[in-house]
Amino acid sequence: MARDYYEILGVTKSASRDEIKRAFYKLAHKYHPDKKGGDEMKFKEVNEAYQVLSDDKKRSQYDQFGTTGGFSAEGGPAYGWDWSGFGDQTDFDFGNLNDIFTDFFGGGTRRAEPRRGRDISTEIQVTFAEAVFGTNRKILITKTSVCRICAGSGAKPGSKMASCQRCNGKGKIRETKRSILGTIQTTKTCEECLGTGEVPSEACAECRGKGVMRREEEIAIVIPAGIRDGEMIRMTGMGEAITKGTSGDLYIKINVSPHPTFKREGNDLVMPMPLKLSEALLGSTRTIETLDGPIEVKIPEGIAINEILRVRGKGVPISGTSSASGRGKRGDLLIRVNIKLPIKLSRKSREIIEELKKEGI
Repeated sequence: MARDYYEILGVTKSASRDEIKRAFYKLAHKYHPDKKGGDEMKFKEVNEAYQVLSDDKKRSQYDQFGTTGGFSAEGGPAYGWDWSGFGDQTDFDFGNLNDIFTDFFGGGTRRAEPRRGRDISTEIQVTFAEAVFGTNRKILITKTSVCRICAGSGAKPGSKMASCQRCNGKGKIRETKRSILGTIQTTKTCEECLGTGEVPSEACAECRGKGVMRREEEIAIVIPAGIRDGEMIRMTGMGEAITKGTSGDLYIKINVSPHPTFKREGNDLVMPMPLKLSEALLGSTRTIETLDGPIEVKIPEGIAINEILRVRGKGVPISGTSSASGRGKRGDLLIRVNIKLPIKLSRKSREIIEELKKEGI
């Protein structure tokens, strides 16, 4: 069923354009969503009704056929206002009605978002041991950085900063507009000094007064002990710089190369140890290479296949822990025993095994 635009605005079909306009102003003010107690759906209906009835051509078509030839709330503007119906109102700067209502209900001051540079990212490759114990790296990145000559001020070294003439050193510019709701004052950040109230009396020759420039910069990275493959390191303020603003962040993805011997399971390191059958039966002592250097491991008699030997404190450093010695705690080294059985037996070996068999071994 078609909506009755006259009923929505609360006017008669013989209402003049001025009557329709006054009714619209009243209802738009009442139902605007930014206003306490506002109603977005009714606000859209009022807008739609006004867009039709304020246009002589659309109103005539609506009166005659009950439609405007495709205009609807879905197809027409809701917040994207069409101000063609106000062509004769040259006394007012209508601008964008959303901005007008925002200024009216928000106290007439627009909050400037803080200027911040773009975040950037890169990735580096580290060895397994470097990931376990941590390391330091230096990388070269081409990015927009703070000017090394003027340190971001944009001024020639030794020169002074002058008061911005555009905003009289206030950093903000106040504008006055006449709108459907009356006279509205808005305040915005000065585009000349970007809110600082100062401009260089003499511009820096290196960055031409911008305070930032694109250049190659060496970045020192501290890779913490125990970092995992694929983890990100965030370096605050090391991203893209921006004129008279805060630099973005640098994100570094860590790729850890696999180790031929060790694998990581949580904070523990796991390695295989192949043993001869005689070593498993009689026990022995082995020297093995760890990430900390060579150590001796005692193999007990009668060890079973896939049994685990644990060497405490030879695993991955545990973040945020410390011991009495002042060193951080670490996980363990887990040695998984793999007993190698002979494929062929000599006559003597067979005889020995036969004797063991008789003894129930």
